Order: sequence, then C-alpha cells, then structure tokens
Amino acid sequence: MMDYNTPQEVAENMMTTAINKSKLSIKDLLIRGALSGALLAISVALALMATTQTSLSLIGAFVFPVGFVIIVILGLELVTGSFSLVPLAWMEGKITGSKMLKNLTWVFIGNLLGSLLFAVLFWAASTDTGQIKELGLIEQAMIKISEKKTIGYAGHGMLGLFSAFVKAILCNWMVCMGVIMSMTSKSTLGKILAAGIPIFIFFALGYEHAVVNMFVIPAGMMFGAKVTISDWWLYNQLIVTAGNIVGGLLFTGMAIYYTHTNKTKSTINE
Repeated sequence: MMDYNTPQEVAENMMTTAINKSKLSIKDLLIRGALSGALLAISVALALMATTQTSLSLIGAFVFPVGFVIIVILGLELVTGSFSLVPLAWMEGKITGSKMLKNLTWVFIGNLLGSLLFAVLFWAASTDTGQIKELGLIEQAMIKISEKKTIGYAGHGMLGLFSAFVKAILCNWMVCMGVIMSMTSKSTLGKILAAGIPIFIFFALGYEHAVVNMFVIPAGMMFGAKVTISDWWLYNQLIVTAGNIVGGLLFTGMAIYYTHTNKTKSTINE
C-alpha cells in the first residue's frame, strides 16, 4: 500500500499539478505540447497498424495507450488532460483567468504543431515523399477515418455535430480519468497501468479526442481524403474541443476534486 495515494491525496495533487502547470513558460508549454501531440500521433499510427493487421479493433485499443503513458510519465502537456485541472484551479481562485487561458492556448497550439509535424513525417515515410502512389492499409484507414470524422458528421446536419460533441464528452471523461488515476500511484509501473486503462476504454469505443484528430484528420487529407481545412475545423475540431472541455472538467476534474476535498477558496494575484 506504500505505492498508493488515497483519493484525498489525489485531490490535493490535482490542484498542485494545475497550479504548477499555470507557472510554465510559453517555451515549455510549446515544447511539451508539441512532444505530446507527436507521441499521441505515433500511438494512433501504431493502433491503426495493429487494427489493420489483425482486423481486431480491440488490439489497436490495447496498444494505443503507450503514447499517453509516456506523456504522463515524462510530465508533458496534453491540452485535453489540462481541461480537467487548470480551469479547476481558476474556479477555486488559485490562479487567474489569464494564466488559465495562457496555459490552455499555448498547449493547444503545441499539440497541434506536434501532431501536424508527425503527420508530415508519416506521409513522407509512407509515400517516399509522394513517389509511391499505392497506399497501404494504414493510410487507407486514415482516409476513411478523416472523412467519417468530418463530412460524415456534416451529412447528418446538427444531429451529426451533436453526436460528435457527445462523443467528445465521453472521450475526455475517460482521458482525464487516466490523468487523475496516474496520480494514485508513486511507481512508474503503477502509473502506466492506472493511466492506461481509461485510455483503452475511450479508444476501443471510438470516441472523439481533439488531439488525436489533430493528427488523423490532416494525415487523411494528405493521403487524399476529400476533406477541406474548413471541414476539419467546422465539423470536428472546434466541436470536439468544446466537448472535451465539458467531459474533462465537469465529469472528471470537478467530480473527483469536489467529492474528495473540503478546501476553501483562496485567491492568488497574478
């Protein structure tokens, strides 16, 4: 039991982590955010390889968490995880609104840059920089996923967009559970197991993750998906990001923190 942090200790760690995140410089937020975006993109490619080779989506979901646990163990920055922590610190008066927005904005940008960088590198590696025209199973899967996640939702109008929003809520409910569950253990192995379980769940169920989509949708576009940049942002990225905020903050950050702490609010001036 020495390896275990109680839920009350986890609640304290949540707030401490959020405050520490708010103190990071823009440089650190961009570097850590870019690394996280690339690592998650690598995990997506790995999961698609496992799925296409075995025809079993659960195998892909089983290997997908590897990138996430690397992010957690190395203390990198994933905006979807921060959605459950940083706004909570602002709500409790521990940080200012400007610090919250600074953190979330620059981590989002960092995640996007890292995801796009790996998308370009993956395209170059898969096609010999455009010389190979015949696409493999992974690349074909990316095209289908890219179109399904954008024009697929658009084809169902507002109900399609609402579906994406709901899937994003459910996704980040689990992703942020992974972030917080990693705080229950002091050991590396414990963190890997605790963080990986909820991530397996969201990926297996096919929910919508904003940072995953920063890679898989533009990558699909590079391989020939009939998706425009406006399709990507209007029919997926913006609505999914909003849903991730709700799922992460409301169903995970606030729920876990407020049921395991009686701390009173205090204000820290910027």
